[in-house]
Amino acid sequence: MKKYLFLLLTGFTFNAAQSQESTDALRYAQNNLNGTGRFQAMSGAFGALGGDLSSLNINPAGSAVFSNNQAAFTVSSLNTKNNSNYFGTTTSEKDNSFDLNQAGGVFVFKNHNQNSNWKKFSIAINYENTNNFNNTIFSAGTNPNNSVDRYFLSYANGIPFGDFENTNYNRLDFAAQQAYLGYNAFIIDPVSETSGNTQYTSNVPAGGNYYQENTITSQGYNGKLSFNAATSYNDRLYIGLNLNSHFTDFRQATSFYEDNNAPLTNEYTVSKLRFDNELYTYGTGFSFQLGAIAKVTNELRLGLAYESSTWYHLNDEFTQSLVAVSSKNGDADTNDVADPRITNVYAPYKLQTPSKITGSLAYIFGRTGLISIDYAIKDYSKTQFKPENEFTGVNTFMSNTFDNTAELRIGTEYKIEKLSLRAGYRFEQSPYKNKNTVGDLTGYSAGLGYSFGSTKVDLAYAYAERDSQNSFFSQGLTDGAKINSINNHVSLTLLFEL
Repeated sequence: MKKYLFLLLTGFTFNAAQSQESTDALRYAQNNLNGTGRFQAMSGAFGALGGDLSSLNINPAGSAVFSNNQAAFTVSSLNTKNNSNYFGTTTSEKDNSFDLNQAGGVFVFKNHNQNSNWKKFSIAINYENTNNFNNTIFSAGTNPNNSVDRYFLSYANGIPFGDFENTNYNRLDFAAQQAYLGYNAFIIDPVSETSGNTQYTSNVPAGGNYYQENTITSQGYNGKLSFNAATSYNDRLYIGLNLNSHFTDFRQATSFYEDNNAPLTNEYTVSKLRFDNELYTYGTGFSFQLGAIAKVTNELRLGLAYESSTWYHLNDEFTQSLVAVSSKNGDADTNDVADPRITNVYAPYKLQTPSKITGSLAYIFGRTGLISIDYAIKDYSKTQFKPENEFTGVNTFMSNTFDNTAELRIGTEYKIEKLSLRAGYRFEQSPYKNKNTVGDLTGYSAGLGYSFGSTKVDLAYAYAERDSQNSFFSQGLTDGAKINSINNHVSLTLLFEL
């Protein structure tokens, strides 16, 4: 059957059924290296050091290490380069962004009672962009085996034809919507045009050699506002607490293109298509942190910190459109457009990210330098969407697929009068058991700082590299590109002693 159909529905639909994926959860469970210039230059190894506003994100006891009131502001430039390899074809895409990465202040209250062992109390407030989502990935190549028709067939097979043939897009759940789009764009047809039919066939020619392009463009941020309180016992033990408010605003547009060079026949077959999807996720969250730093000797410090799960309340809005061109011998090309122009507004849901434990050690070489080491453990398999009964499948998948990971950060600093030289290294294990979907992360950093007395300037450069396997779709067409991502991050901090 050949259809000449243009769907045009306008408006919003409220839908309880949605399709959350493990990649959506991982987006909010992982953090990048952000913060002050000093923090980034030392790769974030501050769990036993304190005395820096960004150190509070590792160990909240760090604010009690401050001797004076301080305020700091950091601007950052992030350059991301994604190198893609899809069936032997290599492409590259760059993205640049600039933002106010950090802003905060700490207030220190000294106890003038000489008989009290509680020497100091501090409060702080600090905001940071824990994740910058601005990114572009472009992949292109010739797939010798699989077409995107498998995506639509994987959703359609098993769904009665009558469920979506004469039903509006906005009345369907996610799976039926994919079948609806595929049918109305002539990608798939029912084996039998009866309402009870549950099997479908493709109108894309068999035989392979499908040229495919996939573009993913994302924008947004994940922000964290921390309210901190800490105290010092006899200037040997520092204890602190963070109450954190999280904000997220994420937009992602994907555009998939496919064409084939199959010879024309006397029957209409699909020769090319474009499938566009747009996702908007926004919401808030809460977490808390507890930490302690022990000054074992004047040179040696030990730190221990616990970061709770982040409990997010999220909202999704989702739009789709599909355009296909079909051809046959002797006739002009025809367009089949399935563009509902409907925004699916899904029911709010919850996401619980995993907790984190960090152990730290730092050695201070008088007034000339230091070395600091952080080691953190985080079990991504504990990530969960809620209500649990509505996300059983994806939660089980994450439990079986995600792994317990370790993260190592090492930082060093050397002072030459008013000049500070800094460097760092970090290694973060893959959150996946297979180590391929998302690989290990390796990063290096360097920077310098200069003190003008009550004003200080810190400059940092951080490099990070990670490989991943980017599947274009979660089912049906699961072929994907190998992505090598490189981040270059430059930050500048102005710090004022008040």
